[in-house]
Amino acid sequence: MPPDDPQRAELEKQLKEYPKSPEEAKEKWTQAMKEAEAASKPPKSYIAPPSDAKDMVNFLALTLMLMLGTAGLPHVIMRFYTTPTVREARTSAAWALFFILLFYITAPAYAAFGRYEMLNLVGKAFSEMPSWVEKWAKVGLITIKDLNGDGIIQFAEIKIHPDMIVLATPEIAGLPYVIAGFVAAGGLAAALSTADGLLITISNAISHDLYYKIINPNLSPSTRVKIGKALLLVVALLGAYVASYRLAIIVELVAWAFSLAASSLFPALVLGIWDKRTNKYGAVAGILVGLSVTLAYLIASRFYGFELFGIKTTAAGIFGMPLNFIVTFVVSRLTPPPPKEIQEFVEHIRYPKGAVKAGAEE
Repeated sequence: MPPDDPQRAELEKQLKEYPKSPEEAKEKWTQAMKEAEAASKPPKSYIAPPSDAKDMVNFLALTLMLMLGTAGLPHVIMRFYTTPTVREARTSAAWALFFILLFYITAPAYAAFGRYEMLNLVGKAFSEMPSWVEKWAKVGLITIKDLNGDGIIQFAEIKIHPDMIVLATPEIAGLPYVIAGFVAAGGLAAALSTADGLLITISNAISHDLYYKIINPNLSPSTRVKIGKALLLVVALLGAYVASYRLAIIVELVAWAFSLAASSLFPALVLGIWDKRTNKYGAVAGILVGLSVTLAYLIASRFYGFELFGIKTTAAGIFGMPLNFIVTFVVSRLTPPPPKEIQEFVEHIRYPKGAVKAGAEE
């Protein structure tokens, strides 16, 4: 077959994906069987609530972890450093919550409209297939095959890539194709904004909080900046390498991050501001206990099938967070109180002196 034959690339791709061993063939066959079995079932209702008490408990626990985990994420907290006064920081937080609210309301609606349009394909003849299906099929994001040969599109015959709904919904709705470009650009901007915050936070935590504060306090400012930049590059390359594998559990990884943040960082932040008696011993002990309990449940549930009250791994922080609060509170009372200047600093954070006057003068 000539090298420029278009079928050659497709055949080489199929040959590359061909199982190399009986074990791999069995694994792929089992996965394909599970996908076919799932596709054969009727679509679930988009607005149906959890079917039993365990599902409801897990849903509420996951919602709580997402909310409290967001409050404890370091790369979100560091955004407050961009405002010059406490008053502007609070105003900025209010506006941020407003736009987050808009996003959390419109994103599910966007998904619902996309799902509605996709389900409208079911029952149509293949000859009546919309033009957008052919366009997106060329890039491999949707596949519709007449498996039973009846000429009618069935739900089980539609296979779409998860990313397609976000990109294709504007075109499906009849909007100009350029709108899909705006949607893709917005998604890319959001991803880069989150990524840069995470990279800066990780590199600063290692170079400043760990290396400078603990290992080498005599480090010069210029050297600290160089180490931070080098770590920024290393962390970025490591993240790109992991992302190249396109892990199927990426959604779970994100939920785990929120659970870990909620069970480790959130209690220390809350008690550190609203309880002047909280000290470093209590905070460290609470963080270690909350993190350990959450990780233990996550591993036990993920790999050994252990489960309590129907809580899945994505909401594992629901067990570590309350223990973190308790341990931090108790240990802080059993150990020496923080210095007076620290307590005054906490008071200043809660009620900054002159903040209102300074904001009014500006």
